[in-house]
Amino acid sequence: MHYSSGMKAAILKRILPPNDESVAVVSRECGVSTNTLYNWKKQAAEGRLDFDNSAIRPNDRNPGEKLTLLLESKNLSQEDRGEWLRSRGLHSEHLPQWEQELRDLVTNKEKQQRQEINELKRQKKELQRELDRKEKALAEMAALLTLKKKADAIWGDEEDD
Repeated sequence: MHYSSGMKAAILKRILPPNDESVAVVSRECGVSTNTLYNWKKQAAEGRLDFDNSAIRPNDRNPGEKLTLLLESKNLSQEDRGEWLRSRGLHSEHLPQWEQELRDLVTNKEKQQRQEINELKRQKKELQRELDRKEKALAEMAALLTLKKKADAIWGDEEDD
């Protein structure tokens, strides 16, 4: 499969210093095999892979970059925003699209966290029930042992006869 130089640049930016993200993690997130990423990393180190960072496609940017660009754009006036967009190779429709993507990402994360919390509460409840059951069984065994010792003390041990 052929990948654009912009995509290669975006991925290499993540796995090379200063970011130094794990190749395996980036591979899973981007859908590019780890072997391909290691080859790109080797080619970049040898200077055989040439690309310019300005060629990064808007949709190849990671959520952190998108958020940073969105925040930068909010501080600009309408006249300055056009120049700013052109200098970064963006179009005005990218900003609302990214805003929605980030909103969806946060919403999905919140839903996932709520589900995890509910699952953990359910597991805690089950474990507490099991612990209570075991504590009752242990208390019953302790009471039976105490009664047996008292009975043996009163009537004597049957083994002594």
